[in-house]
Amino acid sequence: MEITENIRTVLGDIPKEQLGFCHSHEHLFIAKGTPSQTNPVLQIDDFEKTKQELQVFQRLGGKAIVDAQPIGCGRMADWLAEVSRQTGIHIIASTGFHKQSFYPEDHWLLRWSEDRLATLFINEIESGMYIHADNRDPVDRIDAKAGLIKTAIEEDRPGLMAIKLLNAAAQASLETETPIMCHTETHRQGIVVAEHFMKLGVATENLIICHLDRTLEDYSVHKQLAEYGVYLEYDTIGRFKYHNDEEEADLIIHMLDSGYGESLLMGLDTTRARLKSYGGEIGLDHMTAKFIPLLRQRGVSEYAIADMMVHNPSKAFTRKKRRGENKWLIK
Repeated sequence: MEITENIRTVLGDIPKEQLGFCHSHEHLFIAKGTPSQTNPVLQIDDFEKTKQELQVFQRLGGKAIVDAQPIGCGRMADWLAEVSRQTGIHIIASTGFHKQSFYPEDHWLLRWSEDRLATLFINEIESGMYIHADNRDPVDRIDAKAGLIKTAIEEDRPGLMAIKLLNAAAQASLETETPIMCHTETHRQGIVVAEHFMKLGVATENLIICHLDRTLEDYSVHKQLAEYGVYLEYDTIGRFKYHNDEEEADLIIHMLDSGYGESLLMGLDTTRARLKSYGGEIGLDHMTAKFIPLLRQRGVSEYAIADMMVHNPSKAFTRKKRRGENKWLIK
């Protein structure tokens, strides 16, 4: 059986070795809409300002960004493709879904069946992403494709709607072998969602659990997830309303010392309030200019840093396409 490994970016597939230094969770553009009505910082809609931010990131050695805004709630897929063309930054875009509060009650994503949603997610990965789908059913599609399935969980016990959405994402992942990323509100919800996807047959190496570092009181949950084989994404760096960067470094060093360095991904989970070009407080350069030097000062090796920023993302966001193998699609 022939196995090819690549990463699907908005400008096409690349070998995983070409990804380079990667932030594993950012938001480069978010259109005005329901998310920004919930929180005004969730409006990032100035092309030139985002481009400036990416150029600073690039000058400091940045090569790739994962954009974690999915269809139907402000994703600007056409702008992601264009800013990638203009800057040369590899951008991995997301299909899937976000928190239910980011969608009006009558939104198509909440109305559609599990199978119909799965088909949509598959189409966005295999054929191209839809645009102008925030306030109407998806119709207009561009050539740029999604390379990731975003999901979200907000409760320790997901309700029927959440289960439907999670199951649709699992279908799409199993059919396309595309990684799943999951937003969590608490680190313990990471256990819930990981176990749900595992029961559906999703390989643990295709699971990325976000925001696990928002609360730091229980490292055992992080270790349990790492033992499952999922990727742990730490993206509360520079988010001082949660904790300072020294405390973030404590967690990372503990996980490295415990032998879980190959499980860790890092990003900044940017919003309008966190991008310098929009007048925000830190910018995409915070990782390279501030946080990684802090890790070095704390004794973290260059090898470990390369794992978290280069090697682990190149594996986590890879699509493994097996030719000649029958697909199993959950019914």
